[in-house]
Amino acid sequence: MCEVNKEVLSVKSESVQLSVERWTLRSHSVYVEILSLGAVITSIKTKDRNGHLADIVLGFDDAESYLTNPRYFGAVVGRVANRIAKGQFVIGGKVYKLAINNGPNALHGGIRGFDKALWTCEAVDNGVRLSHISPDGDEGYPGNLKVSVTYTLEANTLSVQYHAHTDQTTPINLTNHSYFNLSGQGTLDIYDHEVTISAEAYLPVDDTMIPTGEIRSVDNTLFDLRKPVLLGPRLKELPSPGFDHNFCLWVPGAPKLHTKCARVMHPGTGRVLEVSTTQPGVQFYTSNFLDGSLRGKGGATYPKHSAFCLETQNWPDAVNQPQFPDALLRPEEEYMHTTHFTFSVA
Repeated sequence: MCEVNKEVLSVKSESVQLSVERWTLRSHSVYVEILSLGAVITSIKTKDRNGHLADIVLGFDDAESYLTNPRYFGAVVGRVANRIAKGQFVIGGKVYKLAINNGPNALHGGIRGFDKALWTCEAVDNGVRLSHISPDGDEGYPGNLKVSVTYTLEANTLSVQYHAHTDQTTPINLTNHSYFNLSGQGTLDIYDHEVTISAEAYLPVDDTMIPTGEIRSVDNTLFDLRKPVLLGPRLKELPSPGFDHNFCLWVPGAPKLHTKCARVMHPGTGRVLEVSTTQPGVQFYTSNFLDGSLRGKGGATYPKHSAFCLETQNWPDAVNQPQFPDALLRPEEEYMHTTHFTFSVA
């Protein structure tokens, strides 16, 4: 069983006081905190092999900092996570233009995406459901979109279930953007983590991080993570600042399975994170753009490579690349995906 509790925080946004709910989920081995602001996971505490409890996700001590949250710590991002090339797409012959907020591209839903929204919450068995309505034209996207994200904690598994309906065809791609460091948040790097990603292919990107359209085999590349790889040496080998790439879990036309996609282990503490998902991809990101300028929990600074993200999602820029999995939600359809994060000790 999971113990579920709620408290209400008063958060000042400019000259307005907001009521932000903080929900806590607690099992015998895992503790999770969630805010109604941005549907943010602010804390995940798990035990190491000696029973020591530590917070393993990056974030802030105060709720006010999540009003800006420039690196999306722990947030649900949408309508469309990741990048859309040139901030535009076409549906039914009509061109839709979005805010350009990442070089020449649109990123993570725009200037005020779902990470900045105040979600409505309700308790469910072993967790909390957060709901949000994104109106037609919100950040340039068509259609009224009703979204819910349900977090549940059972034993040592945190599950995240996404639902959405729309009254007009619209692109959608939801994910959670938690930054993990299994040795404990505030540790300077993740070089001693061992990573496995069960993907046969990945998406090469151009110099603005948009996929080129090629679906490339990981065979004989630095992106072959099918067996455990120590991150430090592998990051030194990469010509880029680090990983920020989509790994393909299934390709269009293949059956949509609930796939175990990733395993990360920290040998020093024994902590293990395993991820499974119904999504077609996982964006593996090694916090290449953190630079130590943000002050996090307990006064920690977060430099480059101080965390990793495993963002289960559709493939980046899929709305503009027809050979990628379909990124459109239509009025007669239901968007539904689930991701499981399982914490253990080796």
